[in-house]
Amino acid sequence: MNKLGLTILATSFVFSLMSQNNNEGDVSVITDSDRSLAPVQRISMRPKMIDTVISSSIVEYPLLVIQKETSFDLDNIEPANIRHKPQLSQLYRGYAKIGGGSRLMGLGEVYYGSVRSRKYNWGIHAKHLSEWGQIKDYAPSQYDRTSVKAFGKVEERRYSYGGELGYKNQGLHYYGFENPDASRDSISQRYQSIDFSGFFDSHKKDSSMLNYRVGLDYSNFMDQKPEIDSLDKWRGRENYAALRTRWQYNMSSNVLLSNLRADLNVLYNDYRYGIKDSSLTALDTGFISSNTIIQLRPITHFYSKNEKFQFKIGGELAIDIREKTKATLYPIAEVRYSLFNDLFIPYAGLEGGLKQQRFQNLAAQNEFISSNVELRNQERYELHFGIKGTLSKKMSFNVGASFSQNRNHVLFVNDTIYSSGNQFNVIYDTINISRITGSLSYQANEKLKIDGIAHFNSYQARNNPYAWNLPQLEVILRGNYNIADKLIIRADFTLETGRKTKVFDPTLEGVEEQDGTYFMPLGVIADANIGAEFRYTKRISIFANFNNVAAQRYKRWFNYPVQGFQFMAGATFRF
Repeated sequence: MNKLGLTILATSFVFSLMSQNNNEGDVSVITDSDRSLAPVQRISMRPKMIDTVISSSIVEYPLLVIQKETSFDLDNIEPANIRHKPQLSQLYRGYAKIGGGSRLMGLGEVYYGSVRSRKYNWGIHAKHLSEWGQIKDYAPSQYDRTSVKAFGKVEERRYSYGGELGYKNQGLHYYGFENPDASRDSISQRYQSIDFSGFFDSHKKDSSMLNYRVGLDYSNFMDQKPEIDSLDKWRGRENYAALRTRWQYNMSSNVLLSNLRADLNVLYNDYRYGIKDSSLTALDTGFISSNTIIQLRPITHFYSKNEKFQFKIGGELAIDIREKTKATLYPIAEVRYSLFNDLFIPYAGLEGGLKQQRFQNLAAQNEFISSNVELRNQERYELHFGIKGTLSKKMSFNVGASFSQNRNHVLFVNDTIYSSGNQFNVIYDTINISRITGSLSYQANEKLKIDGIAHFNSYQARNNPYAWNLPQLEVILRGNYNIADKLIIRADFTLETGRKTKVFDPTLEGVEEQDGTYFMPLGVIADANIGAEFRYTKRISIFANFNNVAAQRYKRWFNYPVQGFQFMAGATFRF
């Protein structure tokens, strides 16, 4: 036990005794002890941390430099010659074409207009084609076609405007009977028309602004004037006027691009034959047919950002004003989607509409029609679907099908009331048409182009056993081949089968009968044409065309065979 402990123990004992002495008496204890204290020394150094570092020897590895001497030779390169070709080829203001051929055929064409301009585009174009030969054993079949038109357009930054004025003159003969000595004047016909169109088009760059187009069309069409001046009105005369407008507004979102479009059209047609409520003969009565159609077609197009998905929906409200006023709403919808970067594009759509019938359009379909025809507007509903796309960079295709209902569909039948059967009248029927179509195109730059189109049609007429003169199978093949931009070869082939025509004479050879109606098959149309053009210089070329090379005298209409083999050659000039 150390000294401090003994001291404390002794002190405690003494106080204990003193405490007892206070109660019972004092007690004194005397003992010997060493009470000395050791001297105290203060440490003057501050505490600090002492870190021990063990040093290691540094080992150096010297770099071994291996250098291999190399050598090379420079070959001389000849400087390249860069020939700059202009991006745009030279244009000439004028173009002329002249030619002649078998059966006393003549061809002439002239064009003169502006060259490249940012603001102005104008031109004049005239063309003439005629044939003065005759088809063996048939009545005179000469014809001529002449057309002249002038057009112009002014292009501004925010709008453009322009117009076109044209004149057409077509002469022909109703040669649909066997009599080579028939009088030409008694079977002649001549159609003339004056056509005008003008437009004003806005094209503002800002997508948030409304763009519009306003157009005006006018046409005066008439057939041949009678030889007797007092009978001047006893012919077909038609005046057509149309106001066409288009309004379009573009919109966009994070997912879709869209535009709103609305077409508002007012179409007026006035067709007159003879004098109303008067008769030239017991069967020939004059009449007036006036018709106004008001069309409103609102359509909305939707496009995805990557343009793979496209969809449109809308409709057509058509108000048909005749003796009675009728309003009809037709649907419009279509959807398509691009797969594998346009390799396949499936599509489907539903569309309906009202088509205004005109005498000028009927004469363009069948130039051998009578003048006193009835005009009815055609209503149409169609459902179509298919797939199109590309098989390679040079080849594309389209395969599809459609089903349509056509009310007041035009059918041509021989007119045995107002003529001897060499003219055609118009009848109307409701026809359901089912069509399967396919096309294949091949193009190797501008050197080779080949197209093939095929249609298979099935008709179901409500009031007739067949759809007269309409083909069941249609095949079109065409192509051209460009050899060094010097020699251009063109070829086309047309095939039509399954056509039938209504007849009224049961004694004719090949006549068939169904449900009390007599008809005949029209045979096969097989027409092949070949043409070639040799460009002697950039301004002069020569050409040769061989038409109907198989010399098939097929009948385009009943009793109307076409010309056999035809040949035409000529030259073209640029100035």
